[in-house]
Amino acid sequence: MSDVNEHNMEALLEDMQDIQERTVVPATVVSVSHAEAWVSIDAKQDVPILKKELAYPEPDSAEDVVKVGDVINVYVVSKGGEHGYTLSKLKADQEESWKKLDGCVESKNPIEVTVLKAIKGGLSVSVQGLRGFIPASHVGLHYVQDLSSFEGKVFDALPIEFDASNHKLVLSRKELLAKEREEAQDRVFSTLEAGQTVHGTVKRILDYGAFIDVGGVDGLAHISDLAWDRVKHPSDVLKVGQELDVFVKDVDQEHHRISLSVKDTQPDPWFDRAGRYEEGQIIEGKVIKLTDFGAFMEIEPGFDGLIPMGELSNKRIARADEAVHTGDMVTVKVLRIDTARKRISLSITKAAKEVEGEAEEQ
Repeated sequence: MSDVNEHNMEALLEDMQDIQERTVVPATVVSVSHAEAWVSIDAKQDVPILKKELAYPEPDSAEDVVKVGDVINVYVVSKGGEHGYTLSKLKADQEESWKKLDGCVESKNPIEVTVLKAIKGGLSVSVQGLRGFIPASHVGLHYVQDLSSFEGKVFDALPIEFDASNHKLVLSRKELLAKEREEAQDRVFSTLEAGQTVHGTVKRILDYGAFIDVGGVDGLAHISDLAWDRVKHPSDVLKVGQELDVFVKDVDQEHHRISLSVKDTQPDPWFDRAGRYEEGQIIEGKVIKLTDFGAFMEIEPGFDGLIPMGELSNKRIARADEAVHTGDMVTVKVLRIDTARKRISLSITKAAKEVEGEAEEQ
């Protein structure tokens, strides 16, 4: 070995003695490729850092993280080897992040997370270069069936468990959502009143109705309040995510409940249909239902009228089926159109009498 080489080796070893393992030191980026970045920490020898040791999650390219001339902190994993050191920017950043997050559970400040992947039991997330975990029970206010739908999403969450020594960070989106909902409830219930029409978004659809978000609070629109016509299932008229205007029927301040109506924001088609008929008019229709007090006749689809028991037959009858049966086509006279109660009274007997009278006149 020449004197020059011996001198360089001695200088390198002397510099290395000043840099200890498991410490963080500054480094200057001298070159960057797709797979790695080369840095200098002692001005004697350049050391490579693989892209997986540059950031978490591993970037597609080292060029996405650093550029030539950047001064970065690196963690000295070990000394020796071909390049003199094994370095990691990732570990240096993580050490700093663990220090910054100390006390995050007690402070109750939300932290931005990026969902990496849905795993067994919850979501694996990235938090300031650290790996965190959100249990499935803490993903949303309600049970989330498809956790994979959150992959790639960025949102805030509250730390609920922090252990730097064991590199453990557990977070909850549910607690943050619950906190936001409580704040929204205070705001909404202080201003919302029955009789108002407000804008909302359909959040959940159930067999008995739909929950609609109005200003951050969910109100219930019962299936009977979704449309003027009969609705078999709420999903027939509404979709999750749909925006619409809703009428506030009732606000229960004590129990934080809101009753909503979709149909009350729309004209009642009953009045349009009733406007096509007049009292005294003779019409035909089909008997669709028998009751103890008479029979209902379909005037037109979705629009019915009642034939009282005394108007079914000239004879005294005890049951409606003594005069008519479901499916019968009958001729009736419109006796009364009650717009206040939205009822139409019909008569078979008076229609028959009028038809007979007309026939006699002819």
